[in-house]
Amino acid sequence: MNRIHDKILTRDALLQLRADARQQRRTVVQCHGCFDIVHPGHIRHLRFAARQGDILLVTVTADQWVGKGDGRPLFTDDLRAENLAALDFVDWVYVNPDPTACDVLDAVQPDIYIKGQEYERNRDPRFLAERTAVERHGGRVVFSSGDLVFSSTDLVSALARGISGHEEPSDPRHAQLQHLHTTHDLSVDTLTKTMDAMAGQRIIVVGETIIDRYIFCDRPTVASEASCLSIRPIEDVSYDGGAAIIAQHAASLGADVTLVSLIPDTDDGRALTARLAERGVRAVSPNTNVPFPVKERYLAGSEKLCKIDRIQAHTLDEAARDTIVDHVVDAAGKEVDAVLLTDFRLGMFSRTLLDTLIARVRPRARVLAGDVSGQRHLLDAMSGLDLVTPSEHELRETMQDFESSLNAVAWRYIQARNVRNAIVTLGAAGAVAFTPKSSPVDVDGGVVRLDADHVPSLLDHAVDPLGCGDVLLTVSAMALASGAALVPATYLGSIAAAFAASQLGNIVIDRSAIKRRLKQLDASPLAVAPATAIDRNRQSPVVLFAS
Repeated sequence: MNRIHDKILTRDALLQLRADARQQRRTVVQCHGCFDIVHPGHIRHLRFAARQGDILLVTVTADQWVGKGDGRPLFTDDLRAENLAALDFVDWVYVNPDPTACDVLDAVQPDIYIKGQEYERNRDPRFLAERTAVERHGGRVVFSSGDLVFSSTDLVSALARGISGHEEPSDPRHAQLQHLHTTHDLSVDTLTKTMDAMAGQRIIVVGETIIDRYIFCDRPTVASEASCLSIRPIEDVSYDGGAAIIAQHAASLGADVTLVSLIPDTDDGRALTARLAERGVRAVSPNTNVPFPVKERYLAGSEKLCKIDRIQAHTLDEAARDTIVDHVVDAAGKEVDAVLLTDFRLGMFSRTLLDTLIARVRPRARVLAGDVSGQRHLLDAMSGLDLVTPSEHELRETMQDFESSLNAVAWRYIQARNVRNAIVTLGAAGAVAFTPKSSPVDVDGGVVRLDADHVPSLLDHAVDPLGCGDVLLTVSAMALASGAALVPATYLGSIAAAFAASQLGNIVIDRSAIKRRLKQLDASPLAVAPATAIDRNRQSPVVLFAS
């Protein structure tokens, strides 16, 4: 069944294929819904479903039974079926002529029936009837780990407004941006005031400094002596990375910044300290001669060919750790606006050091925020923070849960670690801002404990994602310290992350560029900027190192 229309089945064809699959002992997984607009949340849901068995069947509610208001469905059932069949991980599609899925579930008898995580505690009679139909034939109901972060109804409403001429038509990302602008104060005046309030903040950044080296190469070829890539380096450019670039971002936004890092007493270390001072950052360090970790990325044009980590493993002694704590406490004084803990898992942090730091600094910091990167990170040791900004994978890895919904995983982490807010990054899909509700809310028989707001990516195509998480942490934490709510803080951080991703290498954030972008988005939330590849010869890197 390679052609799209071959996947769209009649009832007889569906039941025959199901019988064949049962005889071949192949697991059939079924999803059911309207799917009027197949948005990114649906894709996550269906991909999860496809991984649970051998064959994915998607049954589609027929037009006459789509009870979602006037003008729905937006697309007829044959078009909706065709859209689903175009997905390579969907094997069978069937338009269900009945008002509920119960009859087709009884007929197909799927081995697994997938529902969204919001149904896990749902006691709606319609869902309970579906569950009974599946389980009486020995099937299982499994709740998906994908989160429908877009509302189909909201998206269709946005499209309908465009069709009627009241607004420009929008795709799901633009519709979500419009939704954010109508439900949160994201006006240019408010966000500009938030950015202005960052000036003069006292910020402490704690973490490892990294040198990010970009080695530009001639066009790669296949080596003559073996089937391997052959590259010829032409030039290299190095940037301050890790905690050092985070400190420079904060200083560029007008903050008074102290960086507590591992800076060797070498020529390179002294040069870094001098560079940071020029950019308004005071750098302090325990006595150590640990060389800077260097991460080399080999590129042809803007395409990365490979990455080599030149990192010397080390473990700090107790005296060095005590010195780090003393430096942070001394810099904080009686009160500091924000302390940013950045664990790149290169030897500076241990659980004991994090526990001590958090205990000593928590009473002094208006905002205590943290982020992690690398293998065997210490996200699970970051307790009592106002903000954490992990990736979805880092969060799931910490909680050892790759199956539950992202909302459920985030709630368990926030509850277990006593964290006030989390921004979970989703790569090109943007980020989700999570805040515990003051009191749980019952929705369709389920309990919702978190406010979860999806902030889509504000960039069409990333030139280089290096450093996006660093700038998101910096700007979001400083926005919180300025009194902003989490969603506006996440939105500002996402604008800054888009700026970082639109350029090659670690470029210090441009305060004026962020303000200009705010005005563009305030004028039209549809104005998501495309990335522009940067000519490396015209860049202004933070620092040049000799090869």
